Amino acid sequence: MKLEHIQAKTLHARRGGLKNRFTYGVDFVLTDFAGETPRVFSRNRFNLWSLWDHLHGGQRGNGRGVKWFEEELERRGFRTDSARLVLLTQPSFLWFNFNPVSFWIALVDGKPRAFVAEVNSTFGQRHNYFCAHEDFRPIDRNDTLVADKLMHVSPFQKIAGRYRFNFGFNDAEFDIRILFENDDQGVLATLSGKRAVATDWSLLKSAFRRPFGGARVLALIHWQAALLYLKRAPFLKKQPEPSEFVSANTNHLGQNK
Repeated sequence: MKLEHIQAKTLHARRGGLKNRFTYGVDFVLTDFAGETPRVFSRNRFNLWSLWDHLHGGQRGNGRGVKWFEEELERRGFRTDSARLVLLTQPSFLWFNFNPVSFWIALVDGKPRAFVAEVNSTFGQRHNYFCAHEDFRPIDRNDTLVADKLMHVSPFQKIAGRYRFNFGFNDAEFDIRILFENDDQGVLATLSGKRAVATDWSLLKSAFRRPFGGARVLALIHWQAALLYLKRAPFLKKQPEPSEFVSANTNHLGQNK
């Protein structure tokens, strides 16, 4: 599999009494850690864009890459010998990396059978949400997988509540929808983009169009936080890390439109 470069769009919409909404472009790559890459992209080596194993798959900053995902799948009874394991993530730009969420995906015949949402917070914490049907059948765009929220992500959101994942992924594009909801608020986050082979030109163009990579994303997050603070949104200090590092979806709602 050749490295893919997805010029994606993400949307965040806060629901409830205090509303806030924003959309921006972001660069993701999709890789199975094999095959050639453009000259301006490297794995485990400094470049304009790069992907570092220690930043993914396991503890934040001390990851084990795709091997961690393989072991997590096998521990849950998923046979990996016929699957392609890929990572959808924002690459590092020069020396800087920040990923609010990356996705480890297990594909069989090009269709997702399981995925892990690797969520990082600006507080320096990480939690992994493992999502799959009980029989590991293909995950359709209309399937809703529900997971209890366990990690403090935003200072303006309580930990209590749940995530509803809709995971659309095919040979041409992906369309991921995550709805967080609790008793008094909700946040909708979407990530979508068309799949395309990464080239030197596409990566160079993105470096000029959206400079600084993850640093830009982090700056945008803090800008939106400042807006919420000015709107007098309730502010929570850093909360304790969850007792478990990986949690599985709690129920399978299936075919929800």
